[in-house]
Amino acid sequence: MKQTKCPENKRTNRLPRLFTIITVMALSATACKKGVTEKGTAPNDDRVAATEATQTHTYIKLFDGGADGYHSFRIPSIVRTNDNTLLAFVEGRMAANKDYGNINVEYKRSTDNGVTWSAMMEVVGAGQGTWGNPTSVVDRTTGRIWVFMSWNSATKNQGGTDGYEKINTWGDRKVYYSYSDDDGLNFTTPTDMTSTLLPPGYTWDAMGPGVGIQTTNGTLVIPAIGRNIYSTDHGATWQYKPIPGGTSEGAIVELNDGRLMRNDRATSTSWATAKRRWVSRGTITGSFSAFAPDDTLLDPACEGSIVRYTGSPDRIMVLNSASTETRCKMRVRISYDGGVTWPLSRKIYDWLTDDEAYAQGKGGYSSMVKTADYTIGALIEVNENTGDSQNSHRSIEFHKFNLPWMTSGATEPIP
Repeated sequence: MKQTKCPENKRTNRLPRLFTIITVMALSATACKKGVTEKGTAPNDDRVAATEATQTHTYIKLFDGGADGYHSFRIPSIVRTNDNTLLAFVEGRMAANKDYGNINVEYKRSTDNGVTWSAMMEVVGAGQGTWGNPTSVVDRTTGRIWVFMSWNSATKNQGGTDGYEKINTWGDRKVYYSYSDDDGLNFTTPTDMTSTLLPPGYTWDAMGPGVGIQTTNGTLVIPAIGRNIYSTDHGATWQYKPIPGGTSEGAIVELNDGRLMRNDRATSTSWATAKRRWVSRGTITGSFSAFAPDDTLLDPACEGSIVRYTGSPDRIMVLNSASTETRCKMRVRISYDGGVTWPLSRKIYDWLTDDEAYAQGKGGYSSMVKTADYTIGALIEVNENTGDSQNSHRSIEFHKFNLPWMTSGATEPIP
């Protein structure tokens, strides 16, 4: 389900290690910072975005496949806490880059908007099974940081391949959450929510992956296969609302009119009819429309990410590989009308040719967050050896770019 097309484990919970300084590789001049924080900001932040004249885009390799005892890192999720700390979550794959086997949920923290990061920490690594699909969200009212995850036994995988048993029974693939009340320094032992949040008849299942949202009325929403998981009481109770079929891995954003928009990876059957991102709009209390392809958003059947940048002007960003053939044409797009059109866009790896980006495995799953200094922080997968994708290490880069860079300095078509 998560195989990279770019030419193409367990440890007990441990205390955070000392902070490790990571040097940022700058791709352009440093922008002037406004020095404004956003502690406790609601999801639809209506303040005017920073307007630095200088375009900036920096990046680092944040999770290095083959280091820290892990063969590969995949499936990123990034959020900003009420204290403006960035938390970057990933799957840490112990022995291989495969979607199954000994996999933990790992993370790093940054308290300076992504300039430096902590050493690697752990949400969960108990047992030899697969902890995966981290999907995080911050409750702006309570400050609690939630991480939803999927889990399955070390003896099972999705297809029943490579000597594993097939996940073919309800409950083989479980739903868990963990949370932190201390700004991500520690996370609780995961709570099994399968009986409440896994629909009857489901065998294979997946959270997100990526991030959830908190709506303007305070509802916490986690996208999952075939449904939205949600809480209206700050996580005291959780339930789910089914949505139309035709998609698998989901991303979600709140529109200015209060509706929600899912922007999803299509199932193989849907993707065969239109190789695009598939979109549905609706509400938790009502219903969602049937999924339909967005003609602008080319997609190679891969996870993508979406984030609201401002509510007024109405800016939503989507990040995915703008290709029907490869995961290595990562592009960020901006919509000013609630995701109906995407008039401005820019290649993430615009210093590389398409062939170079493909050869270097630059692209795949992603996750975006708005930082406290008005930039977008994005986690993006990298295939370290495209000549041997079955065995190559996979890593995660952290990119940081501002609005002038996203627009390439163009005047925005703000209504």
